[in-house]
Amino acid sequence: MSTRDEYVRKMHAKLDTWNAEIDRLAAKADQAGAEARAGYHKQLDALRLQRDDAKMKMERLQSAGESAWQDMKAGVESAWHAMGEAIDSAKSRFK
Repeated sequence: MSTRDEYVRKMHAKLDTWNAEIDRLAAKADQAGAEARAGYHKQLDALRLQRDDAKMKMERLQSAGESAWQDMKAGVESAWHAMGEAIDSAKSRFK
């Protein structure tokens, strides 16, 4: 297995973790009061968009040629870092 394949597998696992976290936050949002629920769902929509963007970048990296994937890796890592921070921020707001 190439380094790229290992990297993509690791990113898929992280994406699965984020999806589960978004689902947990959505369940909390559904139990919040009406006013808070609207704000929570807005945050969740933003998280989902950011997650989809990170996923798209990962898919591009996965289909890139062996020589190009290293160049694309920085963009994926930047998107991944931003997504991780967004999830952490949302978790702290949903407490």
